[in-house]
Amino acid sequence: MSLAACAGLVARADPDRFLAAMAAPVAARETLFPIYALNVEVSRAPWVTQEAMIAEMRLQWWRDALEELAQGKRPRAHEVVGPLAQALGEGTDWGALDRFVAARRWDIYRDPFEDDAHFERYLQDTAGTLMWVSAQALGAAEASEAAVRGFGWAVGLANYLRAVPALEERGRIPLLDGRPTALVALAETGLARLSDARDAAGPIPARARAALRAGWLAGPILKQVRAEPGRVAEGALGVSEFARRARLMALSATGRW
Repeated sequence: MSLAACAGLVARADPDRFLAAMAAPVAARETLFPIYALNVEVSRAPWVTQEAMIAEMRLQWWRDALEELAQGKRPRAHEVVGPLAQALGEGTDWGALDRFVAARRWDIYRDPFEDDAHFERYLQDTAGTLMWVSAQALGAAEASEAAVRGFGWAVGLANYLRAVPALEERGRIPLLDGRPTALVALAETGLARLSDARDAAGPIPARARAALRAGWLAGPILKQVRAEPGRVAEGALGVSEFARRARLMALSATGRW
């Protein structure tokens, strides 16, 4: 039942990752849904309250819960933590997961990113870690970490650019430089990292590639930004429902990502 609860949570809050997980083999879904549900819980923690202290406490709850799993303690009575304990094995990068949660503290406050390095680190600690831990749980070895993280960073960038209007509505300053030229440069960086990751895909086992398929829309979105950077401010990034499903079906059928 808890695994079903994780799948339901992801379906409601993160439909793109839900579809990607549903395209994976059943055994892989049992690993991916709890990890994606963790991402939903952690990413929304800063937004469910306007009280910074309460948001900090919510994130700390998850850091404590993950630390207990890392120490082999009994999972907390929570619909996500239980299945997560089954999905994450002894080789899990627990330190990265702690940073994954801690990085979301930026979402609580209204301060802009300090510099480009801060923005880079935010995407790496959030989206990069999510992609790496997901792939690692499905058998990816350390030799592929750089490629997987690079791919995850680019996926995170695409998703982040889609969220820019919503972040601005909530009083955040999401971008250090929102000029068209800067957005085009960001998109080009993301597309280069997607390409580099695919070129280095050799060490990534077929089973683990189900995790990377969560980035199935990153390429088309980043290409939109490169061609029409004004779409970012307009909230007009994305593809049609037909194109979404057709792309996922094609990637799944060919084993690509």
